[in-house]
Amino acid sequence: MTSEAADYWQRALQALRTAESLVDSDPDASASRSYYAAFYATSALLAFQHQTFSKHTAIERAVHRDLVKTGIWPVEAGAAFSWLANLRYTGDYGGRDHVDLDEAKTAVEKARLILETARSTAPEPLPDFEG
Repeated sequence: MTSEAADYWQRALQALRTAESLVDSDPDASASRSYYAAFYATSALLAFQHQTFSKHTAIERAVHRDLVKTGIWPVEAGAAFSWLANLRYTGDYGGRDHVDLDEAKTAVEKARLILETARSTAPEPLPDFEG
């Protein structure tokens, strides 16, 4: 595994742990960290293909173009990634709009789905997490 993929995967695991720890006390932050868990897990997977992205919209396009459309990921995983990206925007920049507790819990579940999907489709083993 490349050091880049390993670093992204460790960031994904840490972001997921943080999202889980904040879900009840700070749903906005939990939703944001859930998105980043998915973002980093996807970045780890794409790093195996020597693909890196500097923009969030570019990685979301890559999820749909390179993973979902090709059949590597199920449509559900692509939809989960896009849902998390939209919710993260509310959590980080929503002004008076906030992520509610149920949405934050769903975000953690969707982040776990992305990590499980990335792990199961990686060309090399990625370290396990409490899934």
